[in-house]
Amino acid sequence: MPAPTPPRSQPKRRRPLALPAVCPCEGIAPEPLLASLVSLTADVASRRAGDASAFPVLRRGTHQAVRLAGLLLAFLEEIQDATATLSHSAVVGLTELHVAMQKMRFLLTDCARRGGRLWMLVNTELIASELRLCLGSVAAAMDVLPTSIVGASVESGELGRLVSDQAWRAVVRPDAGAKLAVRSIRSIMDTFKRGVAPEADDVMRVLRRIRVESWFQCSEEIAFLDGELSVRFDAGDENSSEVVLINNLMAFLVYCRVVLFDHIDSKQSDATAVRPATCPEWIRPEALQCPITLELMIDPVTVSTGQTYDRASITRWMKAGCRTCPVTGEKLRTADLVPNAALCGIIERMLLSNGVSLPETSSRHHHGDADGSAATFSPSATGAARLAVSYIVAQFSTGSTEERRKATSEARKLSKHSVFYRALFVEANAVPWLLCLLSCMDTSVQDNAVASLLNLSKHPGGRTALVEAGGIGLVYYSYRIVW
Repeated sequence: MPAPTPPRSQPKRRRPLALPAVCPCEGIAPEPLLASLVSLTADVASRRAGDASAFPVLRRGTHQAVRLAGLLLAFLEEIQDATATLSHSAVVGLTELHVAMQKMRFLLTDCARRGGRLWMLVNTELIASELRLCLGSVAAAMDVLPTSIVGASVESGELGRLVSDQAWRAVVRPDAGAKLAVRSIRSIMDTFKRGVAPEADDVMRVLRRIRVESWFQCSEEIAFLDGELSVRFDAGDENSSEVVLINNLMAFLVYCRVVLFDHIDSKQSDATAVRPATCPEWIRPEALQCPITLELMIDPVTVSTGQTYDRASITRWMKAGCRTCPVTGEKLRTADLVPNAALCGIIERMLLSNGVSLPETSSRHHHGDADGSAATFSPSATGAARLAVSYIVAQFSTGSTEERRKATSEARKLSKHSVFYRALFVEANAVPWLLCLLSCMDTSVQDNAVASLLNLSKHPGGRTALVEAGGIGLVYYSYRIVW
């Protein structure tokens, strides 16, 4: 029986709002369990719950959770000296606390996740419910701890009772502002459904609620939702209600990015700028570099000799006819490339810990043009997308050079992967205007216009419009000049 083909996909990451807590093993010793629990609780307690920009959704609930974690940390530090005398029931209680704090950390991480704030806003009821369960689990676990541990000292007894009381009494529910923002989104989508542009103040109120204040941040939100859409398409859930919701939110954000933000800010402001990714001290930086390009590996794969390379680099090496390992010089017995999940996880954690998103690779690429099919677009999403495209085409004809630069960039981005947006651009008669922009003196406008026309030529209507306008030769000539 032939050996199974190794998987070629990237290792799965935790999905947002998934809480895969791992229960400590049954026979774990009290000392490492308590030490791990202290470290975990300290991490939760260190979150900036009082900062509205850190937790734009469920602010009161996250503040209560972080404050409770601080009290629990003080209690755990008080009982650390008693670990040698911990009974089985005490270990059970600490185990339950460990699981609850894992879930709480996942929830707080998701609430503060960059790029996922709109998704967290529309799921604020679910987050509140999960956080209530976590706090209830903490309270129940504290109540089952034996009195010999809780009452080991006066301080531990008082802290233990305080943690239990605070956990039981915590009231976690969506903020009034969050509820209003969700209702506003529904109202705005109804407006899109009628083909009418919403009031800019209403839209900006929603964006301010989730602290989306720039083109760059809006693009982060769209990229996050696109990733969520990819997960559901890969799982075969194309017709689920969540796919419709995600497409609605993406269309809403595309409209916001196109209409409300005047310029493309490719860099974040100094206040929100991320630090360059640094390598952990226990990892040699050169171990994360591809031996061929000496660049950070984004999609590490291992060849038959045991050496690891970036997939794109070793694939080009093999396509060039080289059948030896670049490092060892040994002959490659097979062309199979096995994903190095461990190294990929280390690289990804290093990037994310420094606020750097993992770049898209061929194995993490969009799920083709299916994501843009009209079947998954509701009337509301269609209306929002059509308004955004109409605005872009209007900028082609009447906008200033800066506005045309932004409009052509948006057209290039939207038409790159989505059949649906290509159809909308063709319907809006964008091809003749893009051909006119090929004579623009601004090289950025020319570059984006050529790329947009090439993208639209993938659509049958786009090819027809291009031929009817006599633009084939013009596109070819411009392509040779630009590229």
